[in-house]
Amino acid sequence: MEGTKEMGLRNVSSTCSINEMDDYDLSRLLDKPRLNIERQRSFDERSLSELSIGLTRAGLDNYETTYSPGGRSRSGFDTPASSTRNSFEPHPMVAEAWEALRRSLVYFRDQPVGTIAAYDHASEEVLNYDQVFVRDFVPSALAFLMNGEPDIVKNFLLKTLQLQGWEKRIDRFKLGEGAMPASFKVLHDPVRKSDSVIADFGESAIGRVAPVDSGFWWIILLRAYTKSTGDLSLAETPECQKGMRLILTLCLSEGFDTFPTLLCADGCSMIDRRMGIYGYPIEIQALFFMALRCALSMLKHDAEGKECIERIVKRLHALSYHMRSYFWLDFQQLNDIYRYKTEEYSHTAVNKFNVIPDSIPDWVFDFMPTRGGYFIGNVSPARMDFR
Repeated sequence: MEGTKEMGLRNVSSTCSINEMDDYDLSRLLDKPRLNIERQRSFDERSLSELSIGLTRAGLDNYETTYSPGGRSRSGFDTPASSTRNSFEPHPMVAEAWEALRRSLVYFRDQPVGTIAAYDHASEEVLNYDQVFVRDFVPSALAFLMNGEPDIVKNFLLKTLQLQGWEKRIDRFKLGEGAMPASFKVLHDPVRKSDSVIADFGESAIGRVAPVDSGFWWIILLRAYTKSTGDLSLAETPECQKGMRLILTLCLSEGFDTFPTLLCADGCSMIDRRMGIYGYPIEIQALFFMALRCALSMLKHDAEGKECIERIVKRLHALSYHMRSYFWLDFQQLNDIYRYKTEEYSHTAVNKFNVIPDSIPDWVFDFMPTRGGYFIGNVSPARMDFR
């Protein structure tokens, strides 16, 4: 307990409230020296007494003399825009990366609204990689925010929010109102000197699958923009408030689901190709959880937002319990699953998902450490993805 106090942390219980989670000060950990862990042996074979301090005081002093574009302490990696504030030149690779990033910028009416998915002149078959993807732009957006260029991110958020309001149809079926596009493309008409936008909500994707993660990334990026700039006005606009509520309405709507996790089809996340991650993939649940947390901090407590906030809080508690109970796998849990009985009926069933023990791959037993564990990739009826 004393060790946790020295590191600036409080004892965190698993039953703490959602609001209490934001109160723990993790920033003090940045002031502590890093631990240099030998890689030749697994962590559970080493005792804590063998861990050595990897940073000297001089190293810490050098770390504290580097600054981010906002003037805050940061790592030694730098960007061209902030290199003038430091006494050293950035690595050539960093400058090349920023040059490539700026070449990929897409403009709508002379305003940057995002970056294309891939910039490659050698490729003859462009496909849709010349479009601005919502999920692909997020790392670029974070780079622009850290470099003190938030306007690009703001333009992207507003443009995709505008596209959300479009009527979305695939064949004769109408998609949900809150669905965000997977990508969009800006068309320039040199004759009329005008720009137009074409959005893809899944009607052009391989397999014709709608992007389940675009809305989550949009909410998370809106929160990142708010935290980075301190500008609350964008998130508090009626348009952004409505956009968040529409996205959450799709995810929190009542249906036939018996789990708090989000069901999604194969190919509707990461890439529009079948990869065997249908059901309840953990990356979607992580995005879902993060988007709920971000929305909880940005939604107004007015008549329209209050009901949505209450549903978010209930879903977060249920989702946290479900993920910790059924997605977590350690050596003890693996042994229990190996001895499961199948086709159990009644609420007293131990094998709740009717997992077949013979479906456990052999590599899991060699991979699983004797202490600790990991969150598996997918849990659904009669199926566990141990990747």
